[in-house]
Amino acid sequence: MLEVLSHPLITHKLTIMRNKDTGTKDFRENLDEIAELMAYEVCRDLPTRPVDIETPMGKTTGYEISKEVVIVPILRAGIGLLDGIRRLVPTAKVGFIGLYRDEESLQPVEYFAKFPKNLEDAIVMVVDPMLATGGSAVDAISMVKKRGAKNIKLVCLVGAPEGVKAIQKNHPDVDVYLAALDDHLNETGYIVPGLGDAGDRIFGTK
Repeated sequence: MLEVLSHPLITHKLTIMRNKDTGTKDFRENLDEIAELMAYEVCRDLPTRPVDIETPMGKTTGYEISKEVVIVPILRAGIGLLDGIRRLVPTAKVGFIGLYRDEESLQPVEYFAKFPKNLEDAIVMVVDPMLATGGSAVDAISMVKKRGAKNIKLVCLVGAPEGVKAIQKNHPDVDVYLAALDDHLNETGYIVPGLGDAGDRIFGTK
């Protein structure tokens, strides 16, 4: 499933982020706020279970989330989505995955990975601002699946059709959530119109 989360607040904040004159502070703050808005929709189908509680006026039955949520940012830019989601799901655990592609074999190499236990029972959100070719996301999803994850959601800010097709081809069981689906990739693999290199703009490294 692909879901593009069209919401006036998301669109407004994303427009600020796309602007080449937006500085690091405003870029990062708007990304953080969009992540929180997206999390509300991404979490819409989280399973719940009944729980008996007592209010100041008497007993009642409420509902609580019945599965653990694990957020897995793809380093480094995925960190920019982390805090916004955790504000909405403060009990979520966090894993991290870092990948690069070997220049000779072209195979993904995992240079860092740290995950909570029991991924097989959790709702796992793999997060990265940009879904361009889809290569990193495909590899990251494969790696969390190897650790047992079964219920996986991919949460990205901006995607290209090429990246969406790559996920649907390699991981048809994974739901994809975007704030915007852009037009295409250029000859160097950047999303057009996009917003540039998200990692550089988050951390001010260019």
